Amino acid sequence: MPSRKSKSRSAPRWSMYPALHNDILALLPGDITLPSFHPFDDSRTCTQQYDTNIMGRFICSNASCRSTGWSSKKIAITIRLYGDDEYNARVYHQRCKGCNALSRPELDESYAERVAYRIKKWSGVEMERPPYRDRGVSSGPHNSRLCEGCKDGHCREGGVGMFIMATGLSL
Repeated sequence: MPSRKSKSRSAPRWSMYPALHNDILALLPGDITLPSFHPFDDSRTCTQQYDTNIMGRFICSNASCRSTGWSSKKIAITIRLYGDDEYNARVYHQRCKGCNALSRPELDESYAERVAYRIKKWSGVEMERPPYRDRGVSSGPHNSRLCEGCKDGHCREGGVGMFIMATGLSL
């Protein structure tokens, strides 16, 4: 379970999880070139990118908040492929509904499954799209105001309404 940390004004809005690289490699077939983890996230130098969602759990990072945490079935991630068979995945944080503090997720196995699936697709592996397993009951609709992926334009749930809200444009 994630630990509580003191609230930080400059808290990061996303994280990468290089420690889960071996979990991804374990899901890749031996007939493709196994990728390395690219430690620097850069949308300008990647050759491909794909936005999707994973699942996980958050504990509010604000020690004075009364929130006991929340599960999310819609944690936005951007998977990027770079030259020299390298990849990374940016996992977006979410804000606490109670105090608005940013929180980093504790990920479940859906992270490795989704990243491995995308690497296989980019490597030309022919396969059917796996069914997304339902892991519990959702406690409500996706809240774009609390999702950093929506604010950055990389959440599949964000849509046009979030773009308008983020840019201040009107229709």
